[in-house]
Amino acid sequence: MSDVAIVKRLWSRPDTLSIEWADGTTSEFASLWLRDNLREDRDPHSGQRLIDIADLPENPRIRSAVARNGAVNIEWESEPRPASFGIEWLRAHASNRSPGRPEFAPRFWLEAADLDAARDFAWGRFPEAESNRSLRARWLERLLQDGIAFLSNVPSSEAGILEAAALAGRVSETNYGRVFDVRSVPQPENLAYSDLGLGLHTDNPYREPVPGFQVLHALVASPDGGESLFGDGFAIAEHLRTTAPDAFAVLTRTPVPFRYRSQDAELYAERPLIQLSCCGEVRAVHYNSRSIAPLHLAARDAGPFYSAYRRFAALLRDSQFHLQFRLRDGDLVVFDNQRTLHGRTAFSSARHPRHVRGCYLTRDSVYSEAAVLRRELHPEAHT
Repeated sequence: MSDVAIVKRLWSRPDTLSIEWADGTTSEFASLWLRDNLREDRDPHSGQRLIDIADLPENPRIRSAVARNGAVNIEWESEPRPASFGIEWLRAHASNRSPGRPEFAPRFWLEAADLDAARDFAWGRFPEAESNRSLRARWLERLLQDGIAFLSNVPSSEAGILEAAALAGRVSETNYGRVFDVRSVPQPENLAYSDLGLGLHTDNPYREPVPGFQVLHALVASPDGGESLFGDGFAIAEHLRTTAPDAFAVLTRTPVPFRYRSQDAELYAERPLIQLSCCGEVRAVHYNSRSIAPLHLAARDAGPFYSAYRRFAALLRDSQFHLQFRLRDGDLVVFDNQRTLHGRTAFSSARHPRHVRGCYLTRDSVYSEAAVLRRELHPEAHT
């Protein structure tokens, strides 16, 4: 795309470069920010910075700026070396553009009961996802957008889950091991290993860090009960922000202690039920009523917190926000453990054995895998 097609007008002051784009929006770039991002000051192979902020002039001043051949060329008042910035690069890094990777931006699904897991979310057959990198790239993109995606025809073997998980990211080992088996046992240390139904929750909020993504592989599905439940925690949290802003605010600023104890583990962490980014966007939901420890609350704060907590819990119990689905033998689901809450309906293992195998993936590895595949398949977007 030519600079004429993108840039409508360009002007500069000593401390600022301003660009009016063809769509009518305007972006401003501070001269110090521009000077801090010279391509020549990065290693050409690794892309890592060769300088530190202390090496830069405190007040670099722009003498002139002109758009030519798809780039903005800048001359400085006190430096002999000019600078050149690609117009596409400037547009991508403008402060009034969405931060992060817009292609992976969350797509909310609040009214989950109206959705069909097989129709409305990403599905792939494991053999094709393993051999077709384009298919896998699209599957991963949908996983990051929706917070959940499915695979079928995953081998019902001990190694099956690890073979499938490798398509998405790197397995994170916990006190449960690299892989854990979810099935009923006598006197379970965790209620997941019982026949009980489980309400919507996120896993392991008592860890540092909280597991990023979870993988569940159905080895033996129960024909009676044991259906999986999922809910979009980001969408539900935003619904709470809209309908009860005071309650939302309380849940974002109140630290909640989570604890897990077993024969070989003692885990503890504190975090809010709803965690925000620096920009005020919902970044994570941490909800697991089974592992909340006694809160450190002043008496005057108990009422507002428990009222907000109850309101959020009621939303999570509302079936209109539940995607209910029965995994079949060989089906596998991957979901964002800091966004997508999960649960299950009750079942009877005495009548029908149920065996699900699980593991956790590091958050950064899933985003990395998706980004590397996207870069490979769309190199023109990463020049």
